Amino acid sequence: MSELSENVYNSRVSRNEPKLKLWRSAGLLLTYKCNCACEFCYYNCGPEKGGLMPVDTAINAWRSLEKLAGGRAKVHLTGGEPFLYWERLVEILEQAKKEGLGKCDLVETSGFWAVSEKIVAERLKVLDALDVRRFKISTDPFHQEYVDIEVVRRLAKIAKEILGPRRVLVRWEKYLENPVEVSDMEAEQRNRKLISAMEDYRCRFTGRAAAELASLAKGKPIESIAAMNCSSDFLGAKGVHIDPFGNVFSGTCSGIIVGNVSVKPLERIWKQFDPSGKGFIGAIFNHGPAGLLDKAAEQGYEKAPSYATKCHLCTSIRQFLFDKGLDRSVVGPGECYS
Repeated sequence: MSELSENVYNSRVSRNEPKLKLWRSAGLLLTYKCNCACEFCYYNCGPEKGGLMPVDTAINAWRSLEKLAGGRAKVHLTGGEPFLYWERLVEILEQAKKEGLGKCDLVETSGFWAVSEKIVAERLKVLDALDVRRFKISTDPFHQEYVDIEVVRRLAKIAKEILGPRRVLVRWEKYLENPVEVSDMEAEQRNRKLISAMEDYRCRFTGRAAAELASLAKGKPIESIAAMNCSSDFLGAKGVHIDPFGNVFSGTCSGIIVGNVSVKPLERIWKQFDPSGKGFIGAIFNHGPAGLLDKAAEQGYEKAPSYATKCHLCTSIRQFLFDKGLDRSVVGPGECYS
């Protein structure tokens, strides 16, 4: 297990200043491909997207996380929709078990594949045998536009029977019992339902959510957002997400690349990560997304009078920079922006 002092940023700040936390969790995005194209997806996943994480990438990242966090390391497998690549999901879990890595904390799915009791039981028993601690089913008005609720109910019922209720998470349970199917609603009614869902459960306005949902949220004057930096977001992030191509995102800051595990091991990325430095990440660390406005304006970016959150402003600017071909070493990959 690493010590906080091994990080370059931590080594030079005073004892009473906040430190960059150890990354203790890693979400492995097996793919950006998904049967859904949810409006709230902060990775912009969808049926037309691609990428498939190699087994070696997953295992190396898993091993690195254990070097960083020791017994507190937690890995979860997600996407996109990981069950589109069931065989690869199993390969990763089998290899992790073979190498004696810690148990997989969580596997996540929309449940679209639960078309029969037989296939559900077979797959859940495999996950159980491969030491998956918890099983998470995503169901809400956004997913329910794409996935039949009866399929999800079948999956939840059988999962609780095989794994036990305490190992099954349904996000969100209220929508399992009382689904909200917005696809056939008139625009005004549909928007009211989506606003209600966002009020019930926090929505991050990054990825597709920034483009398609942020306009429904109450906007804040840009002047109030301009006072918000992102130092606590980077320093306080207890984990990362790693995409199919090895790109590392701090916390849930999708589309901001802080390193790549195919180039450098995750533990070295953490040790060498100084979010306060120069460049794109340094600008938002010290000044928040507003720190990017002058550069973006020079390229033709026109700011709106209000944004839903600072993440909405950040995503708006990053989308503009990506479209201009700027800062591609940090602002990427394309799957998060198109």
